Amino acid sequence: MKTFPRVLGPALPSAEGPGLVLRAMDRLENSPRADGLADALRGTVRSLPLGAARDVLHGRWLGHPLHPVLVQFPIGAWLSAAVLDLVPGGQRAARLLVGAGLAGAGPAAVAGWVDWAETRRPQQRVGLVHAAANITGVVCYAASLTARCRGRHARGRLWGFGGLTAVAAGGALGGHLAYRQAAGANHAEQVPALVPPGWYPVATLAELPPGRPRRGHVGEVPVVIVRTDGDAVRVLAERCSHLAGPLADGEVVDGCLVCPWHGSTFRLDDGWNVTGPATAPQPAFDTRTVDGRVEARLRA
Repeated sequence: MKTFPRVLGPALPSAEGPGLVLRAMDRLENSPRADGLADALRGTVRSLPLGAARDVLHGRWLGHPLHPVLVQFPIGAWLSAAVLDLVPGGQRAARLLVGAGLAGAGPAAVAGWVDWAETRRPQQRVGLVHAAANITGVVCYAASLTARCRGRHARGRLWGFGGLTAVAAGGALGGHLAYRQAAGANHAEQVPALVPPGWYPVATLAELPPGRPRRGHVGEVPVVIVRTDGDAVRVLAERCSHLAGPLADGEVVDGCLVCPWHGSTFRLDDGWNVTGPATAPQPAFDTRTVDGRVEARLRA
């Protein structure tokens, strides 16, 4: 029987470690140099009297952050302008698109800053550079529009290509925030896949002081248990859907549980996110009490 040599080494993934870009991102995430600026900006954004508009900007009504939706308009307009700059006769349309992109950049930026103010420190550090790149792009496009309006189309094109480069860098940093650092992601999404079916004991009724959250587990999944008036018991997934904050350390207010990290409020009855910055509800569990023992199962 003919045998074949076993191939080792090159057939396996390289073990070189992170590349240049990821090493740069790691250094940025761990650098405290701009933390003072971040704290000042965070305080300013949080103090803005936005009222109910804050949740609108977070995208609570949409079920996920609004910022990535809004950025599609200016980026699409500027990319289209760059294409028109490369073909004859596209000067007027390119100028219109540059102006439209500038008009759309404002709302996108406001939504982004509101989300950024409710992130963790490593995300804030990357977010500041993300914002700086995008601000650079906006400045370039403002200069581009000014030059185009004055009839200096060649200069306007150069400023436009510079702006597109800066915005592309900002987009790459935004991708790092979303996909590497999970900013804006639903941090409770995995719960239904991890909870085994059936009823599981989580506590005894005697262990649960009314109105005070208590930490427990359903299988390997952490949950928060709250005994309400009349000996009713409510159980939610314990890690906040916004940024995995510990809800068991939160406070019960008017039938809702408030996250201690960023103030997201979840209704105890069904886990609904009454206020943001959380854009996803908290997985809720059905409960029953058998001989003084509280049991829970994931709600279908």
